[in-house]
Amino acid sequence: MPWCEPCAKYFAPTALTTSGDCPSCGVRAIAADIHGRVTAKNLDLRALASAGDPGSEKVPWHFKLLVVALVIYLSWRVVSLFI
Repeated sequence: MPWCEPCAKYFAPTALTTSGDCPSCGVRAIAADIHGRVTAKNLDLRALASAGDPGSEKVPWHFKLLVVALVIYLSWRVVSLFI
């Protein structure tokens, strides 16, 4: 069954366009193996890597908050060694 990565769903072969593209987003659907899994053999990693712009994804705010909290905690642990 063909798999569309951006839509994250499987399609019946008859539901695709005549060129094999996804009817929702127009991206080329990837053919899954016989068990319905997308594996390294039938996945085009170059096409997936070039799909997004480099730097278009931002770091979530809660990850930044976690890093700041970790730095503060480790700084306190270093200070408490000498107190």
